[in-house]
Amino acid sequence: MIPSKRISTVIMLLIFAATWFNPPWPMEQALHSSLTVIGFALLWKFTARWGITERDFLLIAVFLSVHSIAARWLYSNVPYDAWGRALFDVSIDQAFGWTRNHADRLVHFLYGLCLTPPAISYLTARRGLSKRLGLYIAVSSVMLTSLWYEWFEFAIAMSLSSDDAEAYNGQQGDMWDAHKDMMLATVGSLLWAWPALRAPARA
Repeated sequence: MIPSKRISTVIMLLIFAATWFNPPWPMEQALHSSLTVIGFALLWKFTARWGITERDFLLIAVFLSVHSIAARWLYSNVPYDAWGRALFDVSIDQAFGWTRNHADRLVHFLYGLCLTPPAISYLTARRGLSKRLGLYIAVSSVMLTSLWYEWFEFAIAMSLSSDDAEAYNGQQGDMWDAHKDMMLATVGSLLWAWPALRAPARA
């Protein structure tokens, strides 16, 4: 059962507020969280103006909530492996053979996975496009905005010290970090291709 928009909003705001309890890196978290606040504002604006289904609202709320959690630990320090050990006595890093923190990869993947359905819904319901064309535009938009974000990270990095830039970007020594982030966002978006392409095309 999909929760109502009100319940999704309350849970989302509670998670956001909880991430600000005794933050370990408040200044850096504030920089990351600025994008989350913008996301909150845009979500409420578009919901009030055009309406949005409870499913699409929930997907966006999930993305913003995970982004809030990742921002608290600057992505690179999210203690998911410690959580796995404490809750299930399982090391996620050991299970997958990971040597870096992959919380940032999850956020980029969820960007494509969670924002593609709302984009398709808007393009089909409000712009009268077919689901196929809506899918193509939504996936292209995810790819383009992912590129813009990596450019934004590059601009931030150029204006900070090397240590601060690394803390913000969270490359963790991976020279292909930006490429992998964009790819994962695209993969998350393309997972909606099957249900969208199954829909009959409209003239």
